[in-house]
Formats: sequence, structure tokens, C-alpha cells
Amino acid sequence: MKRTRLRPSFVVVLASVASMFLVAGLVFGLTESARATPAHPAPARMVVFDCPGQSAPLVRPKTFILTCADGNVAISKLSWTSWTPGLASATGTLEENDCTPYCADGHFHAYPAVVVLWGSTAVKNHPGEHSYAKLTLILTGTRPRYYDYLTHKWVTAPVTQTSSLLTSPAALSPHA
Repeated sequence: MKRTRLRPSFVVVLASVASMFLVAGLVFGLTESARATPAHPAPARMVVFDCPGQSAPLVRPKTFILTCADGNVAISKLSWTSWTPGLASATGTLEENDCTPYCADGHFHAYPAVVVLWGSTAVKNHPGEHSYAKLTLILTGTRPRYYDYLTHKWVTAPVTQTSSLLTSPAALSPHA
């Protein structure tokens, strides 16, 4: 059987053509896979709701109402130092009505505080939005006093208080 020798120029051309097909296949394959699966999905927009039936979610609010029925407790003058998917923190002022002698005739008092929002849950019917689920209030100065109806004594509020937050605009709303 007679062997045929390939000429060097033919080998170079064949290798060049094969390389071009290989590079084109890699480039096309990589760009297609990049389009199909994003490297980092867009993070959810973090929001907070202060009162049931509120029409718009809040992002880095300046004021946050804690008692929606009467507005006797709120956090104001909020200055946010962090607003991430895991945690939001701010300094601000707890404003609380002493309701003495009764709430309509009471006086508001201000207490310095640190506010921490944490926990995350998807907002119903709002794709791409997550709401903070918990609020921790840390009083950094004087603390409010209130009458404890169980012990029938005046007591000072604790330094740290944690409560659950509304996680959708319709939560607890009569129209939900």
C-alpha cells in the first residue's frame, strides 16, 4: 500500500480552518450560555410597610409609624446607615405619646434609638420585592415609662424591643 505524504502548507491550512471552527464554536457556545443563565440574578428590592392598606412600599423611610390605629408611637428622623437584603439599620428618634391624662390630651416625648430591620419575605403580588419581617428597636438614651396593667405599677421600657412587621400592603387590611 502506497502512503501519501501531506504537504506542509496543506497541514497548516487544515489546522487553521479547524482552529477557526473551534474558536467560533467556543465563542458562540459561551455567549449563548451566558444569555441563558445570568451569572448573578438581580437582587430583590427590599421594602418595608408601616400600616395596613398602605398603597406604596417604603424604601429608606424618614418616618415609620408603629401604632397605625392612633399614631401615638412612631420612629422619626431616620438616617439609614445600611439597607441590604439581609439587614437595614438606622438611627432615629422614637416619638411616643404618654397618653396622660388620656391619649387625645397627652404629650409626645422623644427618645434616641437605633432601628434594625431584618428577616426577608417575598411580597405577595409584587415580583422582585422582598419585605423586612422584623424590627428591633434599641433605645440608646432615656426610655419611656408606662403603666403596666398586669402589675399595676409604672415601669421603664426595656432597652431592646423586637416585633414583627407587616409583609405586604394588604396585610391585616379589611379589603384584603
